[in-house]
Amino acid sequence: MVSVSRFQKLWLRSRRPGIWPASAPHPPARCISTVPALEATLDGRARLSRLWVPTGGIAASSTEDSHAKLLRAGFLRQAHPGIFHMLPLGRRVQDKLEALVDKYMFQLGASKLALSSISSEELWAKSGRLANASSELFHFSDRKDGKYLLSPTHEEEITTLVSSTVKSYKELPVRLYQISRKYRDELRPRHGLLRSREFIMKDLYTFDYSSPLALDTYHRVREVYARLFDELKLPYLVAEADSGDMGGNLSHEFHFPTSKGEDHIISCSACDYVANEELAESPVCQHQDEVIENGPSPSLADVAVWRGISKDKRSLINVWYRSPGPMASSSPDGHEVNMHAIKAILPDFDPSIDDPLSLWTKSHHSAASQEVPTLPRLQRIVNLVDGRLHPSVQQDISPRDSRLPLFPDVLGDYLQDVEIEFIGRDPSTQHPLNLLRIKDGDCCPRCPNGSLKIQKAIELGHTFHLGTRYSEPLAATVATPTGLGPGVVIANSKAGLQRVTEQIPMQMGCHGIGVSRIIGAVADTLADDKGLNWPRVMAPFEVLVVPSKGNDEAALAVYDILHEASSSSKVSPLDLVLDDRSQTFSWKMHDADLVGYPVIVIVGRRWGSEKICEVQCRRLKSRQEVPIGDMAVHVDSLLSQL
Repeated sequence: MVSVSRFQKLWLRSRRPGIWPASAPHPPARCISTVPALEATLDGRARLSRLWVPTGGIAASSTEDSHAKLLRAGFLRQAHPGIFHMLPLGRRVQDKLEALVDKYMFQLGASKLALSSISSEELWAKSGRLANASSELFHFSDRKDGKYLLSPTHEEEITTLVSSTVKSYKELPVRLYQISRKYRDELRPRHGLLRSREFIMKDLYTFDYSSPLALDTYHRVREVYARLFDELKLPYLVAEADSGDMGGNLSHEFHFPTSKGEDHIISCSACDYVANEELAESPVCQHQDEVIENGPSPSLADVAVWRGISKDKRSLINVWYRSPGPMASSSPDGHEVNMHAIKAILPDFDPSIDDPLSLWTKSHHSAASQEVPTLPRLQRIVNLVDGRLHPSVQQDISPRDSRLPLFPDVLGDYLQDVEIEFIGRDPSTQHPLNLLRIKDGDCCPRCPNGSLKIQKAIELGHTFHLGTRYSEPLAATVATPTGLGPGVVIANSKAGLQRVTEQIPMQMGCHGIGVSRIIGAVADTLADDKGLNWPRVMAPFEVLVVPSKGNDEAALAVYDILHEASSSSKVSPLDLVLDDRSQTFSWKMHDADLVGYPVIVIVGRRWGSEKICEVQCRRLKSRQEVPIGDMAVHVDSLLSQL
């Protein structure tokens, strides 16, 4: 029978659902079940001989990355491009990570559910997301030609579900989460679990009746996320982020710095400013501004132009900026121009097309050979002028100086009746345009003395304050007293409430954590030349007991002593496993390094006469001979650092 802890009783007595009692401390750091996998257990001991771990048949290579190590160590196998089978070792890592997530969702008072992976195109069209996300969705039809899709996210479904049952503001707040499989038709799946077509995610959805309460919920979720990532004991970044197609105007991303990351995180050397590149600010520093205004006038050879195209292929976009070297028709490395800045000014900009002039070349040749042109006729040329250009150069661009390649030669007859537009300031702020990507050493936008640093990182979690982005189009409303606006919080009083006569849309938030992506990111962050490494909270097993030749019975005794000692402690028992397979001792040790068990206990030659074992922790670079009487304390000391 499972006992109810004092903290759980306090929780049950709490009058406010979803709030951890103020009188109770947070749950112990380790309240995650470490019961051995049932399929691996024999006579009460977890044994690798009872667990299917296919580690043979894949040779190591000199360029092996962490994903290759996951395959070779038997954590997973690729089924199809971007789709993977999780094998028993990988499943244990996933189960532990999900248990960690469950623990922190419990602190928020969230209830766990499981939504269907199937959603309808009709529902996504109603929310307005179908057209924007259609290229990344897996679509299918049933035998009646009903249009469905495999959900990459569940905002539409959860909003519809809650709105069908919650009718009054008195039934709020509601906190619901799931850990489920999601699907995205990635154009180029890569880096294994880091960019796949099928993935495991945790999604928390929150519903409140007013904006202040929703914002309070948002900040509480951020705090809980920070504690969750703290428990992994790995470096992470929390960055201000753009909400994108998800909606809302407030969001933050949680990142692991990694060379395989596809995001660029900007941070300040002097203050706490951290932002995703999409949202990062980079004002022209005062001394740079003075150099531009008062320095020598640059020649037109210092001017570069980058060209883009609109989604409807009817607008050419010229981006003019200062670049060293002779005048070029594109930036030297192809990465100087900030695509996010262009899209913020011209939402119809298509960043997926690297070379729009080649499209017009092809269309021009088709027209010349009396074939149907592949592009519509050009209608507009938009010139965006970066604020770092010297004022004299900006003046040369506007009157269409013949020395500047304003009109690419390839356009030919496309230039008839073309509208030409010049934009030098942000239409919303009237500040000079900042169209170049941030570089290391740029000035911080939040403090006077800081400089910016760029790090590659991978996004593992994201918090969104959605507001009414989904509740309004999907009519998810609750009944409230007359005159209750979205910014009003009703006091806990029984008197003075007016008759319920109006409906207001619920205030929502959605908060994701990429479970399978964390597995790939942690593997990438901690792997070394010998193999994988795992934090304690998500290792397949915490401690591996390995007998040398002739010490099989002794290994059983060591296993039992460690298990009994940890079972009598105040924290969860050690998650032990015994390597009782028939392979050689040398093979077992190489396999142990490859799998990445946090602690390895070797029962060797000193056991028989001295009852001493060697205890290894590769990640901490620790290798010690430890008497059996001190071993439980020593092992726990190592694990507490991981």
